[in-house]
Amino acid sequence: MQLIQNISDELILYGIKPSYHRIKIYEYIVNNNIHPTVDTIFKTLSNEIPTLSKTTVYNTLKLFEEQKLIKSVNIEENEIRYDARKNIHGHFKCERCGKIYDFDYNYNDLKYKGLEHFIFNKTDIMIKGICKLCASEN
Repeated sequence: MQLIQNISDELILYGIKPSYHRIKIYEYIVNNNIHPTVDTIFKTLSNEIPTLSKTTVYNTLKLFEEQKLIKSVNIEENEIRYDARKNIHGHFKCERCGKIYDFDYNYNDLKYKGLEHFIFNKTDIMIKGICKLCASEN
């Protein structure tokens, strides 16, 4: 019960009414750092919550993102994933196993040429390659 209360409190802190569906969706994202898609969340939670619809998941994630509780990550052109980690970080996707890894970086150390006097609202760093586990299998 303590976990649900903590999640409920966090939703309230971000101006979101903590319904059962919202609590369970946010709890899933927080506890499963796999950067899930709408489909992944729906398929996983629909067994536990038979009244859950894909539309509810989509609308809930949209609300969470609007309130800055989570952020969307465009890893592939046709795939949006969701991330509850709030600190500045980038993403690495292994092109063999498909796993997505978070990595930290220092935003202030990034150098940009040609964008002087621009104002940045969002910065996403996405790197694709082969993770160390897959690389060691060669």
